[in-house]
Amino acid sequence: MEELTLISVTLFIITATLIVVVLNMLQKHKNKKIKQLLEKLEYEKNCIESTPIVLELSKIEAFLKNEKLEEMYNDWKQRLDDIKNKHLPKLTNMLIEAEYSLEKMDYRNTTYKLAKLEMEIYKVRTIAEILLDEIKEITTSEEKNRAIITNLKAKYRKLYQKFSKSKAEYGEIEKPISLQFENIANRFELFEEAMENNVYTEVTKIIKAIDEMIKHMEVVVEETPIIVMTAQTILPKKIQEVEKTYDAMINAGYPLGYLNVEYNIEEANKKIEDIMGRLKVLNLEDSLFELKVLIEYFDSLFNDFEKEKISRTIYEETKETFKNKLDKTNQLVNDIFVQLEDIKQMYNLSNNDIELLKNVKDELNQLNKDYEILVSHTSNNAFAFSKLVKEIEALSVKLAKIEEKLENSLDAIGSMKEDEIRARQQLDEIRLILKDSKSKLRDYNLPVIPKSYYVELNEANAAIREIVVELEKKPITISVLNTRVDTARDLVLKLFSTTKELLKTAMFAEMAIVYGNRYRSSIPELDKNLLYSEILFFKGEYHKSLELSINALNKIEPGIYDKLINLYGRE
Repeated sequence: MEELTLISVTLFIITATLIVVVLNMLQKHKNKKIKQLLEKLEYEKNCIESTPIVLELSKIEAFLKNEKLEEMYNDWKQRLDDIKNKHLPKLTNMLIEAEYSLEKMDYRNTTYKLAKLEMEIYKVRTIAEILLDEIKEITTSEEKNRAIITNLKAKYRKLYQKFSKSKAEYGEIEKPISLQFENIANRFELFEEAMENNVYTEVTKIIKAIDEMIKHMEVVVEETPIIVMTAQTILPKKIQEVEKTYDAMINAGYPLGYLNVEYNIEEANKKIEDIMGRLKVLNLEDSLFELKVLIEYFDSLFNDFEKEKISRTIYEETKETFKNKLDKTNQLVNDIFVQLEDIKQMYNLSNNDIELLKNVKDELNQLNKDYEILVSHTSNNAFAFSKLVKEIEALSVKLAKIEEKLENSLDAIGSMKEDEIRARQQLDEIRLILKDSKSKLRDYNLPVIPKSYYVELNEANAAIREIVVELEKKPITISVLNTRVDTARDLVLKLFSTTKELLKTAMFAEMAIVYGNRYRSSIPELDKNLLYSEILFFKGEYHKSLELSINALNKIEPGIYDKLINLYGRE
């Protein structure tokens, strides 16, 4: 038992000794760590003391030539005194208090005081750095400002040389620009005066003003010649061309009131005057954009004029064709109703057949009234031809439906005499379409007519002769006659369609070449393609000519095909 007791006591002593040793080691480590932090904070406090504020402030004394700088100097000196006499002593006291708490091993208070000390050092360091930066702003400003002003002078000279070499391009704006250059030169003199008098507070403002003025003048010198040329030469010329074309078309009977050309020209002139007025005070804001919008507008007017010309041609052609069809349909319906009683007795017509004929006559009467209204609109120039084209096309659709109903009625009657009359009328119509096709071809005066066209023409003529042969037979075989008429009509309509497509393709090919002429002198590759396109055109290969011209132009103006479609109305 005694041995066990001895062992227990020995273990207790050893354990207690180890605990004391560990605690001592921990305390020493903690003391060391806190001392290191204290030393670091003391070093930072010493760094604040060694900040070269006094040295920089002494440099200011040589610049004290004006009241404002002297006022700033006194303020800086006062703030430096505050740092020396208030803040730094306070930091010293806080360091002493923290060291005292550490010696007393009051770690809690020591940690708290260290945290406060660290925050206070940060605060004083910030105050000192701000003060030093403010003073250096003055002491180092001369070298910095000289470097900046030297760079600005180089920009000024380069810009002035560019302006001087091309003064004529600036027109009446040359004088305001010259005055502005003089203003900038005066600002450089103000800079030198401010530097000589050590008015450093004003130097920064002067440099900023010079920099902004030069940046503005870079834009003025670059854009003014373009604005002057566009506003005083290009646009007035376009406006004059528009007015000339507009007056000529008005005198030729084109209803162009919907375009508001006169009002828009007046507004455009006001806008040009406003742009030039602002330019005289060197205000270029949005000027180029506004001029571009005006140019695009007047270019679009020429497109509208051309569209109206094409629409008028289409309208007059469609109107003539429609009038011929309408007259023939009116004559046919009148002939039927004059002989209606005889026909009823001869062919035993049903009440439904009679009612169908009466409906056709009513619809035809209404169509005649609608056509008279359209003619009145044409004569008093109430609507644009582009609108009239849609109207005449709508009437043509109605007439086609009436013709269809009438044809169905005649088929229901089954009269050989009416079939014969209809065949003769259709023969006249077919001959008229054939004549119209030939006339169109002669009017356009194509350089070459394709051989395939002559083949279709011979087929159409042969089909018409077959109708004449059938009509001269006695008795007439209606089924054969109808077949001959249908065949001839299809062939003539095919020829008419071919004629129309041929002319449209040729016109469009020629227009594409004419449109591309504006680029020929500046783009050799385009000139070469257009020359080949002209050769194809005069060989009669109009599709190839058009395709070559469009592909060549599309490289210069992407989407040119759609643009030309809008210009010339080609479907």
